[in-house]
Amino acid sequence: MQAARENITIVLNRPKYAGNVGAAARCAKNMGLDKICVVSNSPLPRDDMRLMATHAAADLIDNIQYYDQLEEALGGCQYIVGATARTGAARGPVVAPREMAELLIQVSQQNRVALLFGSEDRGLTNDDLRWCHLVVTIPTSDFKSLNLSHAVMVICY
Repeated sequence: MQAARENITIVLNRPKYAGNVGAAARCAKNMGLDKICVVSNSPLPRDDMRLMATHAAADLIDNIQYYDQLEEALGGCQYIVGATARTGAARGPVVAPREMAELLIQVSQQNRVALLFGSEDRGLTNDDLRWCHLVVTIPTSDFKSLNLSHAVMVICY
């Protein structure tokens, strides 16, 4: 059994760079996901997003759902996974992507799932992570910071 991809939405919380949104859309398309939400107070340049998405994922850019508040973007989801490099007691138990994937196979069959990513410079705050049922971190070497689109690709894979 596989995860029900039609029930999974990528939520980008306050991304700073349109190119990263476009690259994240390309990653989503490569992995068979077709829903992206962006939480932002101001729109990002669509042409910059489309450039990085390439023609293959342009439809995802055209169908991005925009929200002013994180709560609105997560409103229709029953299960939320937050991706973060920073761990700590206030951030709950953290799992690796493989463990998250195994869990989402079952959860996604009957639930709308959000994969939540933070901004390029700050990631997800403790307040953002309070919405999450699960927290995932990508194991890295000494340098933990990943480009937003790279993190999206690893988690979507």
